Amino acid sequence: MFKTADGEEIFVIDGHIALWDGSPENQLNIHGAQFINCFYDYHKNLSPAENLWPKDKFEKYDADTLVNDLFVKGYVDMAIFQPVFLTDFYKNGFGDIEKNAELAKKYPGRFIGNGTFDPRDGERGLEYLEYLAVNHGVKGVKLYTAEWRGSSKGYKLTDPWAQRYLEKCEQLGIVNIHVHKGPTITPLNRDAFDVADIDDAASSFPGLNFIVEHCGLPRLEDFCWIATQESNVYAGLAVAIPFIHTRPRYFAEIISELLYWVGEDRILFGSDYALWEPKWLIEKFMAFELPEDIQQETGANLTLSVKRKILGENAARLYGIDIEAQKAKIRSDKVAIRG
Repeated sequence: MFKTADGEEIFVIDGHIALWDGSPENQLNIHGAQFINCFYDYHKNLSPAENLWPKDKFEKYDADTLVNDLFVKGYVDMAIFQPVFLTDFYKNGFGDIEKNAELAKKYPGRFIGNGTFDPRDGERGLEYLEYLAVNHGVKGVKLYTAEWRGSSKGYKLTDPWAQRYLEKCEQLGIVNIHVHKGPTITPLNRDAFDVADIDDAASSFPGLNFIVEHCGLPRLEDFCWIATQESNVYAGLAVAIPFIHTRPRYFAEIISELLYWVGEDRILFGSDYALWEPKWLIEKFMAFELPEDIQQETGANLTLSVKRKILGENAARLYGIDIEAQKAKIRSDKVAIRG
């Protein structure tokens, strides 16, 4: 929980976290090394010097480190796992839904464990999606449209099989579709992360929420023109928000455009842990003010009320979380006691 100088409590839901294994022991080929090395470059180039991790820790960290960074020192009250498998790059997968579920069970009320799907898995994947809904109660999925699968270097949400998976999500009550759109990671294909296919998917499935992680950067304008038309499209701030440190005016331009086009009710905070730790991101965001000329041009205003929505209230609404009930539930749990 973040508290302002006036003692006001800000409930924080980190909408984008992961527990990954990118270690050399788990790398299947050179692409596994390329992927985690590119991640580390993002980490090095956008983090404050005092928050840099050594490479071996970044490649593989343990659950206790994650819990401490998020809930004990990071102001986070709840966090949403966004798993990515990358089975063509890693022997045992980059992320692990079952390990995420174990952690959620160990710390009740702290985690939301999302699933994932890949339409190239066909009927077998549909069965797995049903398994995730029935056995893990998932309410959301993370999609990585540029993931390699054999000779395929990605898919689009407009593909017939992707449409079948989205239909299945509706049937199973998996209503929150988080899609990585925008920043590429070596060796993945930039065009396979293009935001363009969100438009048709959002129109075809109005009962689903499409949270576009990284808000399509660097194609922010494309994203904004889509999101302003589609009321079920949301902006995830992961990767965008670290620029608040290295390029504060660039971040001001991003957040003001989002507020202008998409609005304060459809923007979600995400640290993208462990790329970046939430503590410094939240502290800088709470202290951040838009430059006057940008305010005048866009009419955007980053008030305390707006920040409260972005940091937790918008995600709570999507996942059906009663914030006051949740605060009471976790106020004296074993993580709160450690803090």
